[in-house]
Amino acid sequence: MKRLLILGAAGRDFFNYLTVYRDDPDAEVVAFTAQQIPHIAERSFPASLAGPRYPRGIPIHPEQRLEELVRSLKVDQCVLSYSDLADVDVMHLAARCNAAGADFVLLGAQHVLRSSRPVVAICASRTGAGKSPLSRAVVPWLREHGQRVAVIRHPMPYGDLEAQRVQRFASEADLLAHKVTVEEREEYEPHIATGSVVFAGVDYAAILHAAEQEADVILWDGGNNDTSFIRADLYMTVVDPHRAGHETSYYPGETNVRLADVVVVNKVDTAPAEAVAKVRENVKQLNPGARVVDAACPVKAADPAVLKGKKVLAIDDGPTLTHGGMAFGAAVLAAWDAGARELVDPRPFAVGEIAEALNKYQHVKRALPALGYGDKQVKDLEATIARAAEGGVEAVAIGTPIDLARLVRIPIPSTRVSYSIALKGVTLDQLLTPVLGAAAKAR
Repeated sequence: MKRLLILGAAGRDFFNYLTVYRDDPDAEVVAFTAQQIPHIAERSFPASLAGPRYPRGIPIHPEQRLEELVRSLKVDQCVLSYSDLADVDVMHLAARCNAAGADFVLLGAQHVLRSSRPVVAICASRTGAGKSPLSRAVVPWLREHGQRVAVIRHPMPYGDLEAQRVQRFASEADLLAHKVTVEEREEYEPHIATGSVVFAGVDYAAILHAAEQEADVILWDGGNNDTSFIRADLYMTVVDPHRAGHETSYYPGETNVRLADVVVVNKVDTAPAEAVAKVRENVKQLNPGARVVDAACPVKAADPAVLKGKKVLAIDDGPTLTHGGMAFGAAVLAAWDAGARELVDPRPFAVGEIAEALNKYQHVKRALPALGYGDKQVKDLEATIARAAEGGVEAVAIGTPIDLARLVRIPIPSTRVSYSIALKGVTLDQLLTPVLGAAAKAR
């Protein structure tokens, strides 16, 4: 029997365990490791989810202890099970595992669930490429064409794993009942606002079954640059020319490009033309059979006058700025477009865990990541904004997809920034009509 250590970040790791290893008599999972997300290590994957072979559950340790764990737990194989890693970082992990004495394993795309309903999967080459606005365009189109749609979101189980086994979000009350983080709210709230129901959690076989009871079509709303957990009838991958070349050099984003039926080259309205051309060429080399579609990503401040001529603090999506590697997001673009006098560096004002994050991600210079993985981080975010206001900042541009002012106090004028997706040269009718035929056959 092989002894396995699953390297994760509270998401793909649990899916891989439940789908591939839980009932495998030739595999014993001795532990998980945790990376990327704060406050998810030093807990346990509960026995109620782990199954009868693991009556005491499975411990979760920090990835920093990788070599020690391989040796002390006599690990035979380390299974990489998280996303948005540079290819070179994947190989550094492989070298660490190999040097400690363990094999290094990457599971293939065949390890997916199969649905009784047609599935549209929306994935990406990197975090922050634009999956969410594409999802928010696809779902209304399907509903307008008579389809009941259930959105299944990539997992973010950062709390009580047993309580989060199957989650259903259809209202603000559901968000409060599940005590969601800012990061979860950013993904669920915009769908709920348009009348959609979102499913997420830990046990995706059970989640898929629950969603199928309410839907004619399943939409997989991916996270980071992870691959779909469900076999897709239409696989759409969004790539970002602001990070040209990353579609060939990040894991598993390149896998998404190779799997795609449709590749959407987003942000062509703000990215340099040579970067757009480079991305298109890379996509054609990786997946010559894919349909390649350009898209603009219009960004707009709700009230540009709030920002014009002002010293502005731009608050952007946390994961996009942190492990997504972007130095800016929609708030930065909207603030410049509105005529902001200056965009401030948030570092002098940052406190606590926000300061720690900015110290870790040195590339972020002119935007504040809206991090909120726990109550402490939310309080530190609020304190950082307050210190910026005291330090001469005159206005705030909020580039997250939620009403952040409902969660933290913002003591100076602020305006929300919206962003959408606009396909060029093709319509959703042309891309999605075949899915309707599959939905009709599934009935």
